[in-house]
Amino acid sequence: MTLLSATFLWLLIPIALLFFYRKKEFIDTAHLLVLVLVTIALARPVWHQSPQETQIESREIIIALDISYSMRATDIKPNRYQYAKETINTLLQNSVTDHITLIAFTTNPLLLSPPTTDHALISIALESLNPDYILTKGTSLENLFSKISSLNYTDAHLILITDGGEERDLEKLNTILRDSSLSLTILALGTNRGTTIQKTDGKLLKDASGDLVISRINPLLKELANSNSATYLLATNSATDTAEKLEDTIEEQYQNRKIINKKNQNYNEFYGIPLFLALLLFITIHTRAIKYLMILLAFWGVEAQASFWDTIRLSQAYSAYNAKDFNRSQTYLLKIDEKSLQSQVALASSYYKTQRYQKALTTYQSIRTTAPKIKQMLYYNIANCYSKLKSYKKARKSYIKALQLGYDEDIQHNLSLVLYLEEESSLSFAKPQAQGGESTQSDSEESSEKSSDNKQNSGSGGGNQKSKSDKEKSKKTLLESSPSTKHPTSSKLYELINKGYIYEKEPW
Repeated sequence: MTLLSATFLWLLIPIALLFFYRKKEFIDTAHLLVLVLVTIALARPVWHQSPQETQIESREIIIALDISYSMRATDIKPNRYQYAKETINTLLQNSVTDHITLIAFTTNPLLLSPPTTDHALISIALESLNPDYILTKGTSLENLFSKISSLNYTDAHLILITDGGEERDLEKLNTILRDSSLSLTILALGTNRGTTIQKTDGKLLKDASGDLVISRINPLLKELANSNSATYLLATNSATDTAEKLEDTIEEQYQNRKIINKKNQNYNEFYGIPLFLALLLFITIHTRAIKYLMILLAFWGVEAQASFWDTIRLSQAYSAYNAKDFNRSQTYLLKIDEKSLQSQVALASSYYKTQRYQKALTTYQSIRTTAPKIKQMLYYNIANCYSKLKSYKKARKSYIKALQLGYDEDIQHNLSLVLYLEEESSLSFAKPQAQGGESTQSDSEESSEKSSDNKQNSGSGGGNQKSKSDKEKSKKTLLESSPSTKHPTSSKLYELINKGYIYEKEPW
């Protein structure tokens, strides 16, 4: 057994002093015992379970981030590098099950994070990187592609985030990419007009001749994308919008998923036990009706205990869902003895989040309710599951049933989309989005998604969205990840990056 918030145990010191100077009366001792129990509850005692291995469907994605000196240019606000970081963090939050590798590069590439589904660790590595310690001013795409090729990735998608490289030989880059069997998406940061680069001392960067260096997008990037059938993207006004475009591109170009095994460290929290004992002791010393309380507890018995643990497990499931650990959320939800609307909808939503659409469908179909709004939500999500499974005929029937319970613009749009897919099943087109914030596969469909949890009750898992900002909020509905902690980076990292230093006369 361990404590998740052991810092609260420092409160036991003043409690011990109060115990030493207390009056020798029972009520004072009892009050101090209540404080001790509350302190233990605040420390959150947990019992760790053995690691559990689960299988998830995942895509292999490599993110290559340019951290050369030219990424300090401010033609994209606040600057190219900070914009790239915001875009990557948003992409990490949206691609919760993807197997992602993070590589930083200048003249030399450096592996910041090996392939992992633990995106919090990738965020920590990204935040720990300080560009001020990067001395190299060059950008070598050839060295980057050669390094990735040597890692022997199979069926992976490379997201290249850069303002360009120093290469002039396009065919050499094309040869490396063809040999590596990578699919490519390029996010070009900067403008064609370009801008000056400010150094840390406030002065503008100049070349060896004393002329100001103007950093602009290298036109070779677009040629590289065209020659490899890759997607070429430019930065938008919002890093969030750019991340969504990257996500859509990956979904369109790279739909292959593989099954990987993931180990989860689970634990059970027991803060409720000392809290319950503290409450019981407080009631005992401050009420004359304790005998009636004992009779009530006797009748309550096992049912009260089961309900109590089910409430705790449901709370743990919601916490895991907020942390985007959907597999752990499923583990807690499956342990609940008395199934409720809230727990079943949460379980179905977590299955959907992990692309286990058949299980999500089965769970949604098992829910029984007489409330028209909830039935409409269930039919809607059932139809979305069928759509993900490419059973368009069944999806069409479920959308129609949902519309029979009340008009909804979102449902009608998805119905028309499914009708098209049913007729043109050979075309690659987007599928509708499930209520509760599931990701979409096309911009046209995202613009029509207006679901919000406010339209259903607390366990419905979704409703109608009204704006893009509401859409972003809906992605955090029901159960959102906690912020990661910053950790210092070893100076060895910067030594590896700075190895092979060259002066960049024309930084892209």
